[in-house]
Amino acid sequence: MIAQENSFQCIHCDKPVTENRCIGTAHRNHCPFCLWSKHMDGEKPGDRLSGCNGDMKPIGLTFKHEGVDKYGKQKQGELMIIHSCQACRKININRIAGDDDEHALLTLLAFLNLSAIPAETLSKIHLLGITILDNQDAVEVQKQLFGIERAISVGRPLKGHPF
Repeated sequence: MIAQENSFQCIHCDKPVTENRCIGTAHRNHCPFCLWSKHMDGEKPGDRLSGCNGDMKPIGLTFKHEGVDKYGKQKQGELMIIHSCQACRKININRIAGDDDEHALLTLLAFLNLSAIPAETLSKIHLLGITILDNQDAVEVQKQLFGIERAISVGRPLKGHPF
């Protein structure tokens, strides 16, 4: 175990995750390399009240719902990782952090296989009002990850990514 207070050893890839000053890392419980997490939160993000402590598998990406604008259109929220607890099957969404591996995030989007996600999990995701992003959302995901200047134009993939 690493000595720093907010540091830990990843439960999936075994890499050391150390505290740093990037956005979204102060209360992190997911690995920036493989995106796996530990089921630590109970009812609300950051409460650290879960008794489960199961391994949380990253199964997709979503956008946090930010309400509606003055014209009644849904506001685009920040990019979030969808995690599924391998022990209790709870679904959580977690903010991405400034040092999360962009390739790992884009791989979640590019290789999304809904048929590989159990029907019970998909049902829970739907009931929670979570929309799983797919390749059609690639432009907006890349805008959030890399900024508008580096985002792809429709139909033109970023070099090195399959979409």
